[in-house]
Amino acid sequence: MDKDMLMWDETIFRDGSVLELDHLPDHFSHRETQMQSLMYSLRPALRGMRPINSLLSGPPGTGKTTTVMKVFGEMKKHSENVVFVKVNCQMDSTKFAVIARVYKALFKVSPPASGVAFRKLFEKVMNFLVENEKTLVVCLDDINYLYHEGNADDVMYSMLRAHEQFPGAKVGVIAIVSDTGKLYQFDPKVNSVFLPEEVAFPRYAYDELQDILGRRIDLAFFPNVVSDEVKDAIVEYVDMTGDLRVGIDLLKRSGLNAERRASRTISVEDVESAYENSRLLHLGRSIMSLTPDERTLLELIAKQRECQTGELYKLFHEQTGLGYTRFYDMVNKLNDARYVSTDFSGKGTRGRTRIVKPRYQPEDILKCLE
Repeated sequence: MDKDMLMWDETIFRDGSVLELDHLPDHFSHRETQMQSLMYSLRPALRGMRPINSLLSGPPGTGKTTTVMKVFGEMKKHSENVVFVKVNCQMDSTKFAVIARVYKALFKVSPPASGVAFRKLFEKVMNFLVENEKTLVVCLDDINYLYHEGNADDVMYSMLRAHEQFPGAKVGVIAIVSDTGKLYQFDPKVNSVFLPEEVAFPRYAYDELQDILGRRIDLAFFPNVVSDEVKDAIVEYVDMTGDLRVGIDLLKRSGLNAERRASRTISVEDVESAYENSRLLHLGRSIMSLTPDERTLLELIAKQRECQTGELYKLFHEQTGLGYTRFYDMVNKLNDARYVSTDFSGKGTRGRTRIVKPRYQPEDILKCLE
């Protein structure tokens, strides 16, 4: 029998749970500065004061949610009077759904799904905080989705002005925006009370990805299952997308591919096959974080395949009515997020013009936009 063959009751995974996307790593590297900034903002809550609000921004898969959960976990050890609630706005994208999530965290039971108004739930939540002298810290994760539904300003305004209607209520808000470039704009009445500490999450550098994924490999697999060549192949894919979750998912899928072959080691072909099966999933999830106008622009670029910015702006303006400044900001954002590339050519009337091309296969982008 081939000693390199994996028996049916054997596995190459030492601990597969570290490759689940909701796994919270014990060792969280390369985000120390961001964690310190967030802890500084929340520290007043430990002393019975209102925390400073925070705005966390950066591309998908750059550690924003993990940073919040690590800080929440650390701060829970030091105070019983602060309630920490994370709301996934992709799932809870209405005003009622957000307050229902907070209600459940406080009362350990879900409110009735119908027949109860937002106002009634909000009142119960705020009265509970005041009567029990507790401070509420709400993280609105992927607040982009509240924007898409037109609920972001309402939710933020209710939370941030709660103390005016309920004296003694202490609420802090952490808004997470999966974005690059120009941030979403809140209504001026929200901005005047939000005044956040802004914490930026840039894309991980290549060597940082190698370090993070190397640590996951050591925890997830037995020794010698993943060669340096295979690790480098995975890091290359992650560096291309900028999303660390791609790498973690690729490790899991590649390991399963190797086991399907009854192999004790993962091959580069296992990685390529895994990426082929999952690439649209990740691209689609990433595209969903864009605004409708940004998706319109990306669709035009995919359809044109290669286009000068002047021609592209005409097409975009015809569809949206938006001006050149906004268009220019969006092109830069799509370039920064690596959906498109923008190169200069010498063919313009003034000597140089920008050529915009999709970085992914146009067919793949269009499929994800359907």
